[in-house]
Amino acid sequence: MKHWRKKAAVTALAFTLFSPLPVAGGKVFAEGQPAVTILLDDVPLAFDAPPVLDNGVTFVPFRAIGEALGISLSWDNATQTVSATGQKGGQPVSVALQVGNAAATVNGASVKLPAAPRMTANRVLIPLSFFSTQFGAKVGWTQETKTVTIVSPAKPVYLRAFYAISSFQERDLIPAMNSVAFGWSRIDEQGHFTMQGSEYNLPAASGTITPESIIADAETGGVQPYLMVYSGDGHQELTTMLSSVQLRQESIDGIAAAVEDKGFGGVVLDFEGLGFKLDKDEQASLLNEYAKQLRLALPDDTSLSLAVPPPNSNYKGYDHKTLAGIADDLIIMAYQYNPAGTSQQVLEPNSKVQQGIEQTIAAGVPKDKLLLGINMASETPQSIDDKLGLVKRYNLKGAAFWRLGLFRAYTDNMVDAVNASVTKLQQS
Repeated sequence: MKHWRKKAAVTALAFTLFSPLPVAGGKVFAEGQPAVTILLDDVPLAFDAPPVLDNGVTFVPFRAIGEALGISLSWDNATQTVSATGQKGGQPVSVALQVGNAAATVNGASVKLPAAPRMTANRVLIPLSFFSTQFGAKVGWTQETKTVTIVSPAKPVYLRAFYAISSFQERDLIPAMNSVAFGWSRIDEQGHFTMQGSEYNLPAASGTITPESIIADAETGGVQPYLMVYSGDGHQELTTMLSSVQLRQESIDGIAAAVEDKGFGGVVLDFEGLGFKLDKDEQASLLNEYAKQLRLALPDDTSLSLAVPPPNSNYKGYDHKTLAGIADDLIIMAYQYNPAGTSQQVLEPNSKVQQGIEQTIAAGVPKDKLLLGINMASETPQSIDDKLGLVKRYNLKGAAFWRLGLFRAYTDNMVDAVNASVTKLQQS
């Protein structure tokens, strides 16, 4: 999220204008008025001044919405002017709006507004439609439910997908990603690293298409190939490996050899289940040391990522801040909040996913190192923009999809739904 810039002339009043007030659940109650809700990408947005409906024009708080849309704002108290910079359709947009002035300046040109910005409760409110016309958001107001709806414009973000378990038919989607993690290895029940097994294994060739050719094609197309190493701790196999000097070194040597032999450009550790039954601090320390040791063993140009549960999961054996300092990025697996045995395509609760993001950031993980893990089995084309909207709202590095083979498992519309919300970040 871009920081607010404050000019030297800003007074205490201006500070009040742009200081958030605590609001629960994205709703505020104006005295004598029903609650108003602002939904950004279907998820409630906290705001610090109530929207106002006046002569058919809906006024909304600029700061709360602008910040969530990635718009950078500054306030000039002397002229009562808000300056904002953002993008529309990938092109930069610079605007200036003055309280009481029904004309805005957009990229140096005067643009007429439906109504002049106003000051309410020491907050600047602007016509809701301005977010649509100038910044590309889709906006709406439902009088019956007193709800403001905003759909953020598509935004380029970093995209990663997991190629594991029946993903071969979806390999045509690989070019749409920045990186792909190939789930072809694991720690077995004896604590040994292996690329053989019932689920996570090096697949057999399909005619002339081999694992090596898929990796090479991805890299040639500018998609970074990662080796995913999976382990759960259901039989304490992960703890066994992490606790043994010999097994730890054996697995690290095996991972490093696989990276070199197969041409992987990165490693994703998907080590699950720590801190559920055993001491969380001891298990977190074991994983920290393992990540450090692996980092040193990998070539300098090999990226390291960890897929970890968020702090609001049942698994507490993860030191998110330390791991983020070791790895190039973290994937928070913000799913499986629903009870065990829940059917496929039962949506993960947005409130829990949002809480997981906020707690991970509060734990000290930089936003630009954080990928939101999304379980495609729990989402629909109608819900996927909720989760991707949170990626954009918190200005995270991007999203990681579990898994490529689920993009078309339930519907042919999922690819289009993802593309409507986010696009692949073009990297230099």
